[in-house]
Amino acid sequence: MKILLKFLKGLVSALAVLIAGLYISGYGHIVELGIKVIELGKTEAGLEDYLHFDVREIPKSDRPMPWAIHKNYNTVPATEVLNTIHKEQETVAFLIIKNDSIWHEQYFEGFNKSSKTNSFSMAKTIVSASLAKAIEEGHIKSFDQKAIDFLPWLKGPFAKIMTVGNLATMSSGLEWNEDYDNLLTITPLTYITRDITRVMKTIPIVDEPGKRFVYQSGSTQLLSQVLTAATGESISELVRRYFWNPLGTHADANWRLDSAKKGIEKSYCCFNSNARDFARFATLFKNGGYWHGKQLINAAFVKNSITPQFENGANYGYGWWLGTHMNKPYYSMRGHNGQYTIVFPEDDVVIVRLGHKQLPDLPGESHSADYLGYMEEAFTMLSHETTTHP
Repeated sequence: MKILLKFLKGLVSALAVLIAGLYISGYGHIVELGIKVIELGKTEAGLEDYLHFDVREIPKSDRPMPWAIHKNYNTVPATEVLNTIHKEQETVAFLIIKNDSIWHEQYFEGFNKSSKTNSFSMAKTIVSASLAKAIEEGHIKSFDQKAIDFLPWLKGPFAKIMTVGNLATMSSGLEWNEDYDNLLTITPLTYITRDITRVMKTIPIVDEPGKRFVYQSGSTQLLSQVLTAATGESISELVRRYFWNPLGTHADANWRLDSAKKGIEKSYCCFNSNARDFARFATLFKNGGYWHGKQLINAAFVKNSITPQFENGANYGYGWWLGTHMNKPYYSMRGHNGQYTIVFPEDDVVIVRLGHKQLPDLPGESHSADYLGYMEEAFTMLSHETTTHP
């Protein structure tokens, strides 16, 4: 017994030293991450993380608008290939919007049209659009206004010249390693920290801004904090006022916070809404910023946001991923583990897929095979409508 007690005391002492060392070296978030893993019983970020963290509520629209239902709603079944992808990648929601009407709709695992799921990085598109609205309202002079005007604590050799537009186009020059797997990098730290402003204050602007595209969650986090400083409203309040309320959203949403006390959104991710309402936002852009006869966002920005901003980032605009597949141009909101809202403007089609998993990126590409599969199978289904449901 004495030997066992001595061993346990030694083990506790060693753990205490290890934990203290992690905090002293700046990796205390690993301890917090470990505690969350034990609490939640899982090791990866998930669709319903909002249930386990502090959030800011975003009420549904004051005037909810029902989606139009297509005359051929759910008359064409999902293809066998699509059903296989859904099963293997654990899809929870899949929508096809055609001509501004819901043409196909499926839910899995008990999810439904009002179920909230984690947007992950689809939120970046929404934050970028909020910048355009803040400029329209005069809170920010232009895309060329310096971010340091709003965040005076920015540091680094290029902090004084970095603009709000640089943040929106992922060309900020921020020292940031976008790595979801290495627990020693900044991305896991920002996901678990309870003081995200403190973390962002430690990250310098080390490269000349506006020169090249480098995808970084930190740029969007800084952008939302610029918006809050400029307007006096949280990004949750802005997104509801700018989009979720006038779009007639039918269900409440929320945004995950770093803590209940400080109340800063994890704005590079963690906006929790549903498939139908994500589709509203995409349809707004498909229609040039118009929604039910009202211009909700500047048409010039809509066009610019789906235009490549850098040669080395030819597949990215202002928050939107750009591409061509099946000889069809498209742009999309994309998030971790296969959260996709894809717009095919020439076909008047929007596809939404939400789920737990995605395949690894294809060699030399910034997207996965399942991403393309959802597009291909959706259009296979649409082509069947032409022949079987005139």
